[in-house]
Amino acid sequence: MDINKIGAALLVIALTVVSGYGDAQGFLHAARVWAGGQFIWREAAASGLGFAFGIITYWFAIRFMHDLGITAPEVQTLGWFAVTMIGVALFSGEFFKWEMTDRMIGAAVLTGIVWLMFRTGG
Repeated sequence: MDINKIGAALLVIALTVVSGYGDAQGFLHAARVWAGGQFIWREAAASGLGFAFGIITYWFAIRFMHDLGITAPEVQTLGWFAVTMIGVALFSGEFFKWEMTDRMIGAAVLTGIVWLMFRTGG
């Protein structure tokens, strides 16, 4: 693998992690938009900013994925999906309150989704 491909791969990984982090924040704040039947504008704004940041960095990740020949949307979303789901679970703090069995099942479900994306992503 040449240095350009290594650089592109490192950028894909870094940008995907950053994108997943932004979207995880978007989802976490979105969950708090409605409190007591009231729309919370501050949470909506934070959610929107998280999603905006996430999609912009995701678009740049896709640019470097193309350099690596990764053009199938299913494969492109694979890393983002995993990072976003892990980010939501970790940053919410709720994941650590789950029973070990539930954590293992969650990991198995995520692994199954990743498996299907790889197998069917073409």
